[in-house]
Amino acid sequence: MEHASKPLVTITYCTGCNWLLRAGWMAQELLSTFGEDLGGVTIVPGHGGAFEVSVDGTLLWERKRDGGFPDAKELKKRLRDVIEPDRDLGHIDRSGA
Repeated sequence: MEHASKPLVTITYCTGCNWLLRAGWMAQELLSTFGEDLGGVTIVPGHGGAFEVSVDGTLLWERKRDGGFPDAKELKKRLRDVIEPDRDLGHIDRSGA
């Protein structure tokens, strides 16, 4: 039986860098915007300066590649572009245009 599973977001953070609160805040922001459209957000402890956000294996943000940390607006746009490209994010989309 085939079923449409909801996207799963994973946030990997560096435990040694004390980025758990930042990871938790990002999870909260994504859940507040996408809510039940997501299957969940998992926060995974890592090391070596890691801060990565992915959805179903697609890397949305990587701290070293993308230059630091995303703001919530940018991360929401990147997630939307992968899981629901036609979705209007309201003021987030209009404020940057």
